[in-house]
Formats: sequence, C-alpha cells, structure tokens
Amino acid sequence: MIAIGGAIGTGLFLGSGSAIHEAGPSIILAYMIAGFFCFFMMRAIGELLLSDTTKHSFLDFIRIYLGDRFEFVTGWAYWLCWITVAMADLTASGIYIRYWFPGVPQWLSALVILLVLFSMNFVNVKLFGEMETGFSMIKIIAIIALVAVGCGMAIYGAPVQGGQATFSNLVNQGGFFPTGFKGFLMSFQMVIFAFVGIEMVGLTAGEAADPEINLPKAINSLPIRIGLFYVGSMIAIMSVYPWDKISTSSSPFVQVFSGIGINGAAGILNFVVLTASLSATNSCLFSTSRTLYSLSLKGNAPRKFKLIGRNGVPVWALIFSTAALLVIVALNFFMPSSVFSLISTVSTINFIIVWMILIWTHLRFRKQNPNGIKIFKMPLYPFSNYISLIFFLAILILLLYVKTTRIPMMVTVVFWIVMLSIYHKGKNRDAEIS
Repeated sequence: MIAIGGAIGTGLFLGSGSAIHEAGPSIILAYMIAGFFCFFMMRAIGELLLSDTTKHSFLDFIRIYLGDRFEFVTGWAYWLCWITVAMADLTASGIYIRYWFPGVPQWLSALVILLVLFSMNFVNVKLFGEMETGFSMIKIIAIIALVAVGCGMAIYGAPVQGGQATFSNLVNQGGFFPTGFKGFLMSFQMVIFAFVGIEMVGLTAGEAADPEINLPKAINSLPIRIGLFYVGSMIAIMSVYPWDKISTSSSPFVQVFSGIGINGAAGILNFVVLTASLSATNSCLFSTSRTLYSLSLKGNAPRKFKLIGRNGVPVWALIFSTAALLVIVALNFFMPSSVFSLISTVSTINFIIVWMILIWTHLRFRKQNPNGIKIFKMPLYPFSNYISLIFFLAILILLLYVKTTRIPMMVTVVFWIVMLSIYHKGKNRDAEIS
C-alpha cells in the first residue's frame, strides 16, 4: 500500500492544474508518454535489484558499476530530490488549508505541519508505517471514486455549472491540442513531477520476503496504475469541467466538485489532497533521513548521521533533513505565489538526472552480464535504455531553454558542481592523511 501510494502525490493532485493550463486535453497524451518511459526506467531498476537481492538500495549498484564518485553525488542528489519534493508538498499543504482558512498564511501552515510530522517520525518507525498506510488508502480510494463519478457523469450527460458533463469537452474547447505543440511540450515538467518517487515502488518491493515474485508484480502493474490514476483522472476531470476553466491556484480535483455544486464533496476532496501532501512530506522525511544514514555508513556524509536512537530512528539525519525544510517556510513567506513552481522544477530536474544515472547503471550492468536476469530482463534492451535516455535528456534541454525553468536548471547544475568538488576535496584530504 505504501508503494502504490508513493506513485500518487502532489504532482497529480495540485501540479496537474498547471499542466492542464499549459496543454489542455493533450496532457493525457503527455502522461501516457512519460509513463511509458518511466516504465522502462522501472524495469531497469527491477533487473538491477533482482541481480543481487542482498542489496536493496540502488546506491549500492551505482557504486559497483559507476564508482564511488557517482554513488556520493547521486546519493546527495537523491536527498535533494526528496527535500525539494517535501518543500513542494509543504507549500501545497498551505494552499489546501487556505481553502478552509483563507486568512492563514502559507508559511505558518508549512511550519506547523513540518513540526508535527517531525515529531511523529521521531517517535518510531512503526508509527511512520501505520500513518503512511492510512494516507495511501485514502488517496487510492479518492482517485478511484473521482474516476468513477466523473466518467459516470460524462456518460449520462449530467448537468454541471455552466454546461454539461461530456467526453466531448476533451475536444470542444480548441481541440485536443488547444495550446499547440508548444503547450504540449511545456506540460512535461509538471507531468514528470507527478511521477517523481515512482522508483520507490521497486525499492519497497525489493524489501519483500519474496522479491523474485513481488518485485515483477509491482513493476508490471505500473501501466495499470498509470492508466487509472493519471490518465483516468485527467479524462474524468476535463470531461466534467472544461480544461480552460481550471485554475492553477488550487487542486483541479477540488475545483471539479466545486464546479458541479457539491460543496461538501469539494471539502472532502480538499481533505484528501491535503492528506496526499502530508503523506508525501511524511515519506520525504523518512526517505531523506535514511538516505543520509546510508551515505554516512559509506563515509559519504558526517558520521553523526549514523547515530540510531532507541526508537530505531536515525536521529541526527532526521534533524538535519527537517532543518533543511525550514527553507521552504521562509520561501513561502517571501514568495508564496511562485514557490511551488520553482521548487517542483528543481525536484523534477534532479529526479530526471537520477533516473538517467540508474538507466546508465543498468547499461553497465548488462555489458558486464550480457545474459541479464532471466526472470525479469529489461524489454527491448539496449534500445529501450538509449531511447529512454534520449527522452529524459530532451526534457532537460527543453527546461534549459524555457525562461521560467532556466533558473531552477542553473541551481541544479551548481548543486552537482558543488557536490563533485566536495567529493574531490574529501578524497584529496583522505589521500594526504594516508
């Protein structure tokens, strides 16, 4: 349940509003394309994990096939990935809370939520698992209900505010590509952001008692999840509520139910999307603290991060990640209207780079092991690897040329340069000591 819930987050619940605004109904095709290449990425991770089930972190495979330098930089980049995801989700939480309390500033909501989730993560690991299972169940039930209700209304032509629910809404307002091919391309940043963290499905399945059975099941069911959660929800939303009437300042899921006059249902949906952002922030605190702990074990992070408290929690790693998230409180104070777009773009860029490194790692693995893993070979290898790398590289080039995403791209480049410099200085210092 935690693994499936990890594929559903703020990128879908809130970010899809911006993506719909950019591309209109063609966002459905964008989700299908992105999901296609994410599936190949997941198959690459799956074959890596099954090649040695004693290793459950992809950082171990990166170290083996790409070396210590890439393990160090990728580990810290993955930490930044989840920190920025948590920042985006804390921002989204503030936006959702303003649905009920318009006077409450976003920064205050973000601060309170961060402190509460830190306290819960600090208690013990079991509490995290129980919370996350509950959060995931709420998200999954909500999306299934939305798809069922939305498509049902479109089939029966139910009257809605200012019109009628119908599948024709997918082409009535300017066609399937109402903003042109450029708008379609511009939507990919937020579409990719909706998939970030999807690699956790494979990593979570890898911890199972029978990874040879459970890992292929988890990854091969990915197309079904993409079809239902992403494509299905977009079809339902834009069939009920025309794409050009959807705002970017709140969740499209909430807007749909507000638009058909069911205010009570809109409030319930707002609670659901708030739960989704809390779930993602909760997972981020867990993931970032464990990533720092893993890095520390290999000497790639301060030794303090190895400290485990009586409750089984890496105390200093959790404190450090929580402290880093205080940055978003300040950003929500100074730039509440644009912070979500900025942070989500930084997150998207770093996740894409990590995914490309994982695909590259798989290529190196297969060159050393030409026969691969018989029970779960990468389909269409090596063509699928190269075409996936080309796709993700094309997204990065696109983000570099778009004015609104250029600054986040530069921030990411600076981060990677700084981390490479830190690695080289650390190695030089170790050499001098030895």
